[in-house]
Amino acid sequence: MRRLKEEFCFSQRHACELVGIPRSTYRYEVRKDDTALRQKLIELAHEQPRYGYRRLCVLLRIDGTVVNHKRVRRVYRAAGLQVKRIRRRRLSRNAAPFVQLTAANQEWALDFASDVTASGRRIRVLSVIDVYTRMCLALETDTSFPSRRVTRVLEAAMAQHGKPATVRSDNGPELTSRHYLGWFIDNKIAAVHIQPGRPMQNGHVESFHGRLRDECLNTNWFANLWDARRKIGAWQQHYNTRRPHSKLGYRTPEQFAQSLGIAPSPSPALHGAAPALPQGQALRAPAAALTQHRRRANQSTMAAKELCEVV
Repeated sequence: MRRLKEEFCFSQRHACELVGIPRSTYRYEVRKDDTALRQKLIELAHEQPRYGYRRLCVLLRIDGTVVNHKRVRRVYRAAGLQVKRIRRRRLSRNAAPFVQLTAANQEWALDFASDVTASGRRIRVLSVIDVYTRMCLALETDTSFPSRRVTRVLEAAMAQHGKPATVRSDNGPELTSRHYLGWFIDNKIAAVHIQPGRPMQNGHVESFHGRLRDECLNTNWFANLWDARRKIGAWQQHYNTRRPHSKLGYRTPEQFAQSLGIAPSPSPALHGAAPALPQGQALRAPAAALTQHRRRANQSTMAAKELCEVV
């Protein structure tokens, strides 16, 4: 109204007609004095800085001040006493386009599942599957998976099954770290992250986790971490070699991969390599090698004693 009157030299009557309000409304002046209420609100807000106007209104009524909550809200906002809410920064990502897959190793899917042992210890299961063949390439079980552990699992899967073109995952901290993203750049692999809150953009591994939980995690009792690794590893072998998959024409992932001309990965026991170790197990020397080493150490000690006696 003031702008219309000053800039365009309109009269009060003309300006009110243009805005569409009665002149009595424009001329109305508040007769109530909110100075005392404002001072009380400021004092209560200093005592309880995280209280909103509704709780402050209750405190005013407890002190004997009869006041309407709408008036309290108006004075509360005019005094600038609003509680500042800390809003979390939400990650914003564009949806990655889905590509029609025609061969293996075009896209891998990666995600985590969780469970507990009999002692109440929380365990996590890292799953890596080939989206086209539905083959479970890795199924690691441990209490935690930092980014360096995740990349080691991917390197082991690449050594057996080849290098993927893309790896699809969610936005967990271990999957968005500098080491994880740098590893993908060094290996020239595309890291595809889904949009936050859209797990079905990684639906293949979510479906796999549904089968994992229904057929393995919910039907087994894990005494400890080592027992969980053994049982989950056995289920992975069963899933790849014996469980018919409906999307593959009720063939196992291994049979489907063989129909594509993909030979199964050779066993490490062949070609003179060391046998595969269970997850998390440290390398140990064979008993025969330890015995031979001890014999040599004992012979060296006896030779040193004989030399000392001659001297």
